[in-house]
Amino acid sequence: MQARALARVMGEHVRRLERERFADLHDPASSPPEGTSPHRVGKASLVRTNRSRLVTQMLTGQVAPPSLGSSLYEVGADGVPRILPQVGGIALNVRVGDSAFGFVADHIEPAVSAHHPEERVNRAFCTFACVGNAATVTSGEAKGARGVVTGKHGGVEHVMIDFPLDVLERMEFGDRIRIRAVGVGLAFDDAGDVKIFNCDPDLLEKLVDHDDDALTVAVTTVVPARVMGSGLGRQTVARGDYDIQCFDPDVVAQHGLDKIRLGDIVAIVDADNTFGRTFRNGAVTIGVVSHGASFLAGHGPGVTTLMTSASGSIMTRIDAAANLATILALP
Repeated sequence: MQARALARVMGEHVRRLERERFADLHDPASSPPEGTSPHRVGKASLVRTNRSRLVTQMLTGQVAPPSLGSSLYEVGADGVPRILPQVGGIALNVRVGDSAFGFVADHIEPAVSAHHPEERVNRAFCTFACVGNAATVTSGEAKGARGVVTGKHGGVEHVMIDFPLDVLERMEFGDRIRIRAVGVGLAFDDAGDVKIFNCDPDLLEKLVDHDDDALTVAVTTVVPARVMGSGLGRQTVARGDYDIQCFDPDVVAQHGLDKIRLGDIVAIVDADNTFGRTFRNGAVTIGVVSHGASFLAGHGPGVTTLMTSASGSIMTRIDAAANLATILALP
């Protein structure tokens, strides 16, 4: 009986969110739902944090080349073996804002994949770089070009960085990239158990509306924790991501998972990322879609954690414009 009641409540919640999403798409000037604040893209909200005490440091990595396993083939959840573009490299036509399902690829990383070739140093590179950090090419033909960090990919341990197309076409493997890293240790002064990870302070202020009653984040999609896969089991979310499994057609259709784009800000409900990625009823996690879909069992579009609350103290509002391409006005 409890399970049926929970399913009914969740169904009503999803239908309400879908109605709000539809209204946003066709009447962007309409008032937001009662109890929420309008999403202010590109404007700082009144968020009180410890940003004045954060360390800003320079990190140096380089463009990571594409890589494949020794067998070349990867066998999908459908039993079909495939050879496809995967992680690493410079993807000229894959950018944040594009569909996570729009390419003949597996785990594709948008724009530039960066790492440090020394494993120990790369751990620090992938931990201290935060989504929204400024990046600058410091060698090669594109020297001096500026970009922005858009996500992290666990396992392979890459940092994804967006640059304009004309810059991408002048870059090559091994080009050095400097990241102005700030964000690790960022915390709210007055938001209860809400924790922040992997997020530049300037980006945080663009994402969050905070008043005396609630902390609200605009998201494109609400994802149920039960579909989260690869990336579970780690004891920290300070780097990497975890994947949205998209193999059940009914669940995909119910939650609009096939509409997810690279760079989308999404909410994962009943997911607590405070000390690793766990299922917890009522918890809420906010993340950014950092890499593309996958045919592999247990895998899918990757989500890099930005915020989490074990008690569910983050309110969400559906907004189709909640994507890094729009929020950061990427060229």
